[in-house]
This record gives sequence, C-alpha cells and structure tokens, in this order.
Amino acid sequence: MQSPDPIVQRWQATLGREPQRPALLDPTGRILRTFQEIDAEATQLEARFAALPTGTVLAVQIGNHPAWPSVLLAGWRRELVLLPLETTITLQERGAVLEMSGAHALLIGGPQEDLELQALDQTKATRDIFVPGERPSLLKLTSGTTAAPRAIRFRSQQLLADCDQICETMGIGENDLNFGVVPVSHSYGFSNLLTPLLARGVPMVISRDRLPRAILDGLARTRATVFPGMPVFYQAFCAVDDIPDLSALRLCISAGAPLSETLARRYRGKFGRPIHSFYGSSECGGICYDRSGQDFEDGFVGSPMLGVELQALDAGAEASQVRVRSAAVGDGYFPEPDTAKLSNGTFLPDDLLAPCGDGFRIAGRISDLINVAGKKVNPAEVEAHLLALPGVREAIVFGRRSALRNEEVAACVVAEPNVGEAELLKSCRLRLSAWQVPKRIFVVAEIPVNERGKTSRRELAARFAQTEQ
Repeated sequence: MQSPDPIVQRWQATLGREPQRPALLDPTGRILRTFQEIDAEATQLEARFAALPTGTVLAVQIGNHPAWPSVLLAGWRRELVLLPLETTITLQERGAVLEMSGAHALLIGGPQEDLELQALDQTKATRDIFVPGERPSLLKLTSGTTAAPRAIRFRSQQLLADCDQICETMGIGENDLNFGVVPVSHSYGFSNLLTPLLARGVPMVISRDRLPRAILDGLARTRATVFPGMPVFYQAFCAVDDIPDLSALRLCISAGAPLSETLARRYRGKFGRPIHSFYGSSECGGICYDRSGQDFEDGFVGSPMLGVELQALDAGAEASQVRVRSAAVGDGYFPEPDTAKLSNGTFLPDDLLAPCGDGFRIAGRISDLINVAGKKVNPAEVEAHLLALPGVREAIVFGRRSALRNEEVAACVVAEPNVGEAELLKSCRLRLSAWQVPKRIFVVAEIPVNERGKTSRRELAARFAQTEQ
C-alpha cells in the first residue's frame, strides 16, 4: 500500500494549528478560504474524483483559481497524478499533452468559479509513467528537443524539499502573506505559493489581474509581505505614479528572466527596497538566490540555496554549465528519458553560470531552447508552424536577448513575394501560445549562413539583435 503523501501529512499539521485562520484572500482583502474551508472543499472534491482509478493522471486547467489547494489535496489523497496546465496553451497543444500523458480526466474552471470534471477517452490506455518505487504525484510540462510535448515526473517528497528550501532560504514563514499573481500552474508559482500554503501554512492572495496599478493596489489593500514576480512586473511598477502604501511589503523576488542592473537600481530608488533574484528550473526547483539584493550586476542570481549543491562541468572556464544536486530534483523526463541531463537526483541546466562576487551570474545558454520569462520555447515547434503556411519556403527560429523576458522569439523566413511579416504574425497568434509567437519575423531572400556554410541560431540572434529595449 502506498504510504501517506508527505505533503498531505504536512497539511494535517498545518490544519491542526489554526484551522479558522485565513488561508486564501482576493486582492481586495476578502477572505476566500480559511484553512478549515480548504480541507472541507478537498473532501468534496475527493468524492468527485472517486471514479478515477488510483495512479491515473488528472489534468488541471483552472488558472489562478482559489480551489487549487483543495484540488491538490483531493488528488493526492486519491493517489492521482496531477498535471497542471496553463490556460494560455492552445486546444491543439492541450490535446497533444493529454494524449502524451494518457490523462484519465480534465478539470477545467467554469463560470462563477465552478469546476467541471471532464472524462477523457477511456479506450486509450493510461501511459506507463511509473518507475518501481517512484510513483509520481505531479507531472510538470517542459520543452524537449522535438516538437512533441514531454513532462517531468515528481514525487511529493521532491516537491516538499523544494518548498522547504525556498522558505528556509528566503526566510518565508506562516506570518507572511504571499501575493500570487504569477500562474500557480507554472513551476515558479506552484513552488513559491501553493506548496508553502499546504506544507508550512503560509497564506496567500490569489489574483488574476496582471495590470500594474491593480497589482500595486492589491499589495497595499491586503498588506501582503512577499511578492514573487518577474522583471516585467518590476519594470511596469516603475512607470506607475502615485504609489500606494506598501509598507508591509518586505520581500520582492524576481524569477523567470535575469534581472538587469538598471532595473534593480531604478526599482530600489523608487520603492526603497531591493529585488532579490531567484534562479531555478522546472526540473529541480530553486537553484540560486540573491539573499542581500545589494549586488547590482546584470544577470546576478546569488549563491546556491540551502540544500542545493552545484558542480561546474568546466571549473577552469569563465562560464560553465553546472550540475545541480538536491533533494528537489525530479525523477526524470516522460515519455522519453534523458538520463544525461536529469537522473539520480541531479540536473544539468542549459544555462552557463559565471562566478560573480559571492555567487553566480547567468552568462548564456548552450541549447537552442528559447527562455521567454521562464517558459521554454522549442524553435522546432514554431518553425513547423511557419513552414506549414502558404508561400513559406524556409524558416529558422531563434531567441533574441530581451531585458525584461530574458529572451524573445524571432524568425527568419524565405517566402513568396506576396507574403509579409504582418500576415505571418497574425497566423502565429491564431495557432501558437502567446509566449511562442515571434516578436519579429524577418522576411529575407535567403537564410543567412556563416563562413562554414551553416546556419547558427546564436549568430542569427547577434545579427538581428533587438535595438530598442
């Protein structure tokens, strides 16, 4: 028999301390759920999930819905494997993910906050996602080297380790109030918002409004103390006048893209508090954290988090890949493993890290994957869409440096004379997820090659570098 889920066990301790304490608030400060109400909602959801066989996959696409903590508890109590899906993926992408995972059911958010449980095609056998002794409790989607979707297998022990490392390294406790505007279905939001609530009793505000003024007003009204954000948020905040009272806000975290020195200094000058850079990956959770927020240098990510060990692959180089070892590293990729990259408690990110002060800075990447504010875009997926369009003969997709999102997607296309950038972009917006859509498509007579006659995405990024930041 499967032993009790460790996060569910932690939840019981959380619930036993102050069951009537507010756990979830909306941006106006209205209490959405107490800890007791989350548990009662989880019991109701357990009954709805009763028809799902133990060990099957339940895909969840409900946005920043206040039922998320209850969904996790109910799913894990029923020994289901949960698969969070972001609301921004297309129906075609969702279908491919559901087929890849062999999901038994899909939970979606409906009007008036209702949740709809949809049974999926039962004629397809559930995929074998288990490794003996390592039954997963969660699958995180990530990009692979092909256009096919893939996921990372996690047990609750690993999710719990990531939660503990984050809270202990950042000094976040049950007296704090997290402000959740980043998607909780994404690895960053999941680990910084959902698991701290369940495992350590850290309450949170859950918001769907990404307008800068609305976020700042929500921070002021709720007197939130911790804001996990991204550089794009802090950039937008700096442009807002008449800042509300944010005296309760003590910790500003930035992840998803390297933080620039210019933005860090500007924000501190306007708001009087530092931004703490946080570097992590879906495969392993948190890796590094800038504890002081005082080190103003582009791409600085701080030192390894508590419980995380880093080993440089090329110790003598100015910048090197590092192998990450921690209790939070996932069990492996699914359906196609890549044991050289992720296995046996270690993960090898594509980023190049360079020593900087008492920590590291991100100095580049070795792979073709494009990092758009923490979301990995596979160029092959975007190229396949472009090549399927009428009049397009050749296409190559690459990432260009972006001050706010780490990278942005761009493309070079060889096309018929009547095909232009505007119509290509329009087609991309209709069929691709928002973060996959190129910011620019350069229509050229021929795809540029280097002196060796080869096409290099890195060299294209330099040739077509963004000039306006």
